[in-house]
Parts: sequence; structure tokens; C-alpha cells
Amino acid sequence: MIVLDGGMSRELIALGAPFEQPEWSALSLIEAPHFVRQVHDRFVAAGADVITTNAYALVPFHLGEERFRRDGRRLADLAGRLTREAADAAGHKVHVAASVPPLFGSYEPDKFDPAGARELWPDVIDPQAPHADLFLAETISCIDESLTALELCAKHGKPVWLSCTLDDAVPVLRSGETIGDWLTQVNAHPKAAAVEAVLFNCSQPEVMETAVRQAAGLAGNRDIGVYANAFIQKTDETAANEGISDIRRELTPDLYADFARAWKAAGAGIIGGCCGIGAEHIARLKAVL
Repeated sequence: MIVLDGGMSRELIALGAPFEQPEWSALSLIEAPHFVRQVHDRFVAAGADVITTNAYALVPFHLGEERFRRDGRRLADLAGRLTREAADAAGHKVHVAASVPPLFGSYEPDKFDPAGARELWPDVIDPQAPHADLFLAETISCIDESLTALELCAKHGKPVWLSCTLDDAVPVLRSGETIGDWLTQVNAHPKAAAVEAVLFNCSQPEVMETAVRQAAGLAGNRDIGVYANAFIQKTDETAANEGISDIRRELTPDLYADFARAWKAAGAGIIGGCCGIGAEHIARLKAVL
């Protein structure tokens, strides 16, 4: 069992780090990167086997076009270096996952632009490569987005993990495309051999077990992973990170671990947490899984 870290943003807020819109978690990286390192250290201490770079907000959606073009590559390199330093300082083996985030807003499949992604994503992906053990294309909302991310990440010769976000009511991608169609197209891609794991993230815990069972028949020898969020279920169609969403207070570390046991029984071999899942949740996962 591989245990991932949890969500960066809420941990930054809890530490009192700079955090506001539009920069989101990137503001701490810009103004006070020592807070980012502290969050990585907290997850390492909790027992995470993989920690993810704080690159999720290093996109024009958060930084703005001008600052992204001016500072994006430098900030992506910094995000990678901070994570690598935390991993190397750990008392146990810790791998670094380079976050490959949605460029045009989370939960926004209709806004995905393959040509724009091929132009912009390398400024996030390439500077992280020297620091990373693998690439984690996360919160993917549609099939085209996952295939484009695979194409760009595979160029570096490192394992690629593809992670889709699901509709909170039924286990389909936010685009409405099915898990079966997604994995069929991933398997047919020329770079399919680079995909080491397929995951589901930033969705309600309740939808994940069915998703894992659906993926099991098409994942082949790849690992299947889950890192759910703690959001109160969204009832509108706004992007997930346009504001700070409310958190389910009842989703304690013990309750989250109960969900994780079911995911493991369904076939998940990689489990962690997304938005609102903190270091205490990860410590509980490490203890029970």
C-alpha cells in the first residue's frame, strides 16, 4: 500500500501562511515558501510515502497570464525543489510527485483547450522534472485532458500517474465521459506504457469505491489510487477553486479511514487525501492501512 499526502491549501491556511484569491496556494510559494516546506514536512512526519509539489495553482487561472509567463517556470522549479528537499530529509523513503494541474480551472472540462495546453503546460511540467520521481496529472475532468497530459509528461521518461475528478453523485468524469471510455483510450495511447497508475481525486469519498471497482477490469497491471476531498457536495457548476469551499466537519480521520478500507478492499493500492484532508488524516491512514 502506498500512502499519499493530503491537501496543501488547508494546511497552509492552518499555519497562517499567505493565502488568498486569485493566487490560491501559489501565494505562499511566492511570498513565504518556508510555509510550503512546513506542510511537506508535516505530511512526511504523518507517514506519507509520496508528497506532491505545490504547483497546483501555478497556472494562468490563478497567476494571470502575464505573471505566469514571467514567473511560472521559476515558481515551478521552486515548488519541485522544496518538495525534493523535504523528501530527501525524511527518515523513510519518500517519492516526489510533480503536480500537473488543470490549466483552465478545476471541474471545467468544457474549457479544456488541447492547443493551449501544449503551449502552456511545459512551463509547469518541464521545470519540475529534475526534482520529481513521477508526474501526477491531477483533477483531470475529461479524456482529452488526460491524453494531452500523458503526451507531454511522457517525454521526460518518468512514470506518469493520471488522476480524474468525478461527478459527486455518479462515478463518471466531470465531462460525463465514463471511466471505461477513459481507460480504453488511455490503453490505446502510444505512450500508454508510461502510465504507472490511474487514480481518482477531488471528489466525494462516497463515489470512490464504485469507481475503483469499475477501473479494476481495465487498469491491467497498473496501480489504482484514490485521494478524495472533504468538500461539502457542490450543487452549482462553478470551478472548484473560485472560492474557499466549506469542509465536511464530520469527515474525521477515523471516518476517512473507514472509507479508505473500502477502497483498499475494492482494489486500490494508492490512497491519500485531497482538499481538506490534513496531516492527521494521513497519519490515521498510515496506521490502519
